[in-house]
Amino acid sequence: MNAPAAELTEQTHRRGGGRLGRKAMRSAPIASFPTLVRQIPVYEIVPDEAVELIHEESLKILEEVGCEFRDDGAIELWKAAGADVRETRVRIDRALLMELVSKVPSEFTLNARNPERTVRVGGKNSIFVPMYGAPYIRDLDNNRRYGTLADLNNFHKLAYMAPALHSSSSVICEPMEIAVPKRHLHIIHSALKHSDKPFMGIVTSKERAEDTMAMAAIVFGEEFVRENPVLVAITNCNSPLVWDATMIDAMRVYASHNQPLILAPFALCGASTAASAVGAVAQVNAEALAGVALTQLIRPGSPQIYGQFMVTVDMKTGAPMGGTPEAAQMMYLMGALARKYKLPWRTSGFHVGSKLNDAQAGYEANMLMHAAILAGANYIWHSAGWLEAGLTCGYSKFATDCEQLVGWYKYAGGLPFDDFKEAMAAIREVGPQGHFLGTQHTLEHFEKAFFMPSIMDFNSYEQWKAEGAKDHDTRGREKARNMLADYEEPKLDEGIADGLKDLIARREEQLPDSVS
Repeated sequence: MNAPAAELTEQTHRRGGGRLGRKAMRSAPIASFPTLVRQIPVYEIVPDEAVELIHEESLKILEEVGCEFRDDGAIELWKAAGADVRETRVRIDRALLMELVSKVPSEFTLNARNPERTVRVGGKNSIFVPMYGAPYIRDLDNNRRYGTLADLNNFHKLAYMAPALHSSSSVICEPMEIAVPKRHLHIIHSALKHSDKPFMGIVTSKERAEDTMAMAAIVFGEEFVRENPVLVAITNCNSPLVWDATMIDAMRVYASHNQPLILAPFALCGASTAASAVGAVAQVNAEALAGVALTQLIRPGSPQIYGQFMVTVDMKTGAPMGGTPEAAQMMYLMGALARKYKLPWRTSGFHVGSKLNDAQAGYEANMLMHAAILAGANYIWHSAGWLEAGLTCGYSKFATDCEQLVGWYKYAGGLPFDDFKEAMAAIREVGPQGHFLGTQHTLEHFEKAFFMPSIMDFNSYEQWKAEGAKDHDTRGREKARNMLADYEEPKLDEGIADGLKDLIARREEQLPDSVS
């Protein structure tokens, strides 16, 4: 069952009270929703025959065209498995492919350092995860600039404070002042220090993935991380049809440690796929299945997440476009395929092309989140902060997204009927021409009956003007400031904290200050 989202909405989004009111709430644990268990049906955008057609064409792509695996170790694994290997091109027979894909568990537990934040991935479960990889941020003064470690710390704090976020991600923004060879150490440390929710691993090299696992072992224990998922890592196929050495290196590290990977082609439809939504899905499905299959050659039975990142391209400028109807339609198709294969699957939520937290951002974000929810996505990534096609993470956007996720959590959790008899009794009590404001039912339920966002403004024009005529972007920044002011660190055990610091210091001595 889901958490009573409306109850937590009232606690975490209440207007008024000011600084003292917020301070008084600090003694209580930070509200955090459990895994969303969807209570609404998925939406099938096409009939089963269309899904079968796409599946069949994906199999033909892998059998007849093949996929490149630019890694000697991967090639040896495919040869040993009986695939048709010619240099780096691998053609995979459908029987072999589907046998490997069938080894992936349909659900798994993703463990957090605080067991109360542990979540389930797959089946009817959905989790919301912040964005990843922004070099720029739009700060609390509405300036666009490079991200810093202080910004990354702040975004991890905000992720911890947001009740409907189930993960702290990792590289929400790049700490650009830290040397690239050493940056990953501080990214993972920030995620582990400032939040006790699940996090994401680093994939930009084999060594950085190994460092991530070493840090996870300090926090969770070496024996525990050998068998239990404690993080998720992203690997992207280079569309069309190339899995490169860097991604396969990371895949090998994490899969061998039984840590789930997201196998997600990064596809710009019309540029790296055909200019066809259905054709793009057939290609991306083939790419994702090939990646999933390789993980099962590395460690059979390891948990994995099938996925995609597909956006359309503005054919006038070449720019990726966010919340388009085609992107939403492709989500529905990928969801149907994931259910066919019984695989947990990933998509994106609030990813937009807008530069500001404005009307365009709102339209784009909700076009995609609505599709993600109704398509039954399990790991809904980029659910907070995303601006400018992922180049920027905005404080205002992050706070807005976190608040909207509470609404989506409630929407997908279904309609409660637990107080229906009481509501009917209230109707009989009031009768014609009365009002319900003073009834016992209203007094008992008004605080939790409805989603009550605090950033959105529903006041009269006169009241809005008297309070400063603030636009939504301004209110979002104010919300982010308040959340940061209320933050209290979920402390690591002293021995664990010291162990992380020692590892970072040792590795920083060993690593260069620049990329050779």
